[in-house]
Amino acid sequence: MRPALEVAVRETAELGEGPTWDPSAGRLIWVDILSARVHTYDPSTGRRTVMATGQHVGAAKPREGGGLVVALRDGTGLYGADGAFSWLVHDPVPGRRGNDAAVAPDGSLWAGTMRYDEAEGGGTLSRIAPDGTVSPVLDAVTVSNGTGWSPDGRLMYYIDTPTRRVDVFDVDGERVVNRRPFVSVEHGHGWPDGLTVDAEGCVWVAFWDGAAVRRYTPDGRPDLVVELPVRRPTACAFGGAGLRDLYVSTARTGLDAPHPLSGSLLVLPDLGQGMPGTPFGG
Repeated sequence: MRPALEVAVRETAELGEGPTWDPSAGRLIWVDILSARVHTYDPSTGRRTVMATGQHVGAAKPREGGGLVVALRDGTGLYGADGAFSWLVHDPVPGRRGNDAAVAPDGSLWAGTMRYDEAEGGGTLSRIAPDGTVSPVLDAVTVSNGTGWSPDGRLMYYIDTPTRRVDVFDVDGERVVNRRPFVSVEHGHGWPDGLTVDAEGCVWVAFWDGAAVRRYTPDGRPDLVVELPVRRPTACAFGGAGLRDLYVSTARTGLDAPHPLSGSLLVLPDLGQGMPGTPFGG
């Protein structure tokens, strides 16, 4: 399927990631991990902002009281509405950085890490409460990526990219249990990276080196492939008026001859129906 594709933000991001709709500000937040930049984009006005973080930034999510929570190289940080920075969790590990993260329906941050050399089992997934309490969820992760919840909050989906799977867990209070495969990706389709869950419970997955976003029904059946001109889409999220537009972040790192749109933020208007997100409670 090749629906109408638009360029929301023409950019040359090395590793664009983590698009997230911020309803309180009417803007899309995304990051360029390797350039240590947090970007915002207001589709109603075209206004953009770019903020340097000083460390590689794996994700940026809105906070309940304004500002951002960010997954950085050395831990989890907070930016106030006035731009002031403080550490919520400072846990530097040589050779490791924050990667993708997501906010759960209860307002906690589920933050993943990975090693720069992508060593097998060198990353983690942790739940970070609004007060900074860290609860380990998974260890021996390699490249912690997409995380999302079903519309009723009873299931959590998760990607450790080198497994070539999307896994699903049952949610049990502040824990997840009963991990099992939801989707096993065929060779030749690329590597599963970021994901989002829509209002119907379908799971949309961006495929690194797969030049596509694929949608899976709640029973794990593939039912839509959105082909893209860029080789490395990284993540996707619904945003805009009514949460109908699918935004896709992209990367150009590691490509000898990247497509001119690699590194840009793309948008596919009126492609589905997203769910309202939850801001971080801290």
